[in-house]
Amino acid sequence: MLMFIIRRLLQTIPVMIGVTLVVFFIMHLVPGDPAVLLAGEGASKATIEGIRESLGLNQPLYIQYFDYLINIFHGDFGVSLKNSRPVLDEIMVRLPITMELAFYSIVITIILGMIAGIISAIKQYTLTDISVMVVALLGISLPSFWMGLMLMYFFSVKLQILPVAGWESWQNIILPAITLGAGGAAIVARMTRSSMLEVIRQDYVRTARAKGLREKVIIYKHALRNALIPVITVVGLEFGSLLGGTVLTESIFAINGLGRMLVDAIRMRDLPMVQGGVLVASLIFVVVNLFVDIFYRFFNKRIELN
Repeated sequence: MLMFIIRRLLQTIPVMIGVTLVVFFIMHLVPGDPAVLLAGEGASKATIEGIRESLGLNQPLYIQYFDYLINIFHGDFGVSLKNSRPVLDEIMVRLPITMELAFYSIVITIILGMIAGIISAIKQYTLTDISVMVVALLGISLPSFWMGLMLMYFFSVKLQILPVAGWESWQNIILPAITLGAGGAAIVARMTRSSMLEVIRQDYVRTARAKGLREKVIIYKHALRNALIPVITVVGLEFGSLLGGTVLTESIFAINGLGRMLVDAIRMRDLPMVQGGVLVASLIFVVVNLFVDIFYRFFNKRIELN
C-alpha cells in the first residue's frame, strides 16, 4: 500500500506539469493584454510597455513558462496582477470555503444517490423505481445554474426561509450544496441501481436467501458492499466535477470561494491567479482519485493495487 501511494504521488508530478503547460498557453491565447487592463483606459504606450516589462510579459512565452515552473517548485505561485498579493495567500483564503461547499455537496450526492439507487433496485420495475429514475433523469438534465436560480427564487424570494446569498451561517450552505449535489446524486442513483441489480442476481445472494437470512442483511451486508466499487468511481469523478461546478455556483450565490476567484481572475486576465487556482484544483482532484483507489482495496480485498 505504501509503495502504491508513493508511486501515485510521483505520477502526479508530470500531470501537474502538463496542467501548468496547458493553462499557461491557453491563457496567453485569450484576447486581451493584462498590461492594458492594469494601466487603464487612456494610458500611454510607454506606461503599458513599462508594465509589461515589470511583469516580464515582454519575454518570449517559453521563457515566461520556465520561469513560472521554476518558481512553482520553490513554492512561489507568483503575485496577483489585480491586487499585488501573493497568489498562494489568496488561494489559501478562498480554498477552505470551496472545499467546505464541495464536502457538503458530495455528502448530499452520496446519501441521496445511494438511498435512491438502492430503493430503485429493490423495487425494480415498480412505480417507485420508475419515479426515482425519472427524477434522476431530470437531475442529470437540468443545468446547475438554472437549478440554483430556481432554488433561490422559491426558498429565498418567495418563501423567504433561506438567505439569498453569502456564506455567513449554516443556512447559507443549504441552497448552494443542493445545487451542486443534485446532479451528482442523480448519477450516483443510476449507477447504484445498475450495480445493485447486477449483484443481487449473483449465486451467493441466492444462497444467502436460501439460508433464510433477512432481506435487509442480504442487501446491506452482502450485496451493497460488492456493488460499491463502480459507485466509488463515480463519486470520485463527481468530486472533481463539483470543484468545477463551484465556478458557477459561487458566482450565483455570491460566495467568495476559489471558483468565484477564478472567474474574476479570468475576467481581469490575472494570469498568475488563474494558473495557481487551476493547479491547486487539479492537485485536489488527483489526491481524491488516489483515495478512490485506496477505497477500492478497502471494500474488495481481491483488488490488487498496482
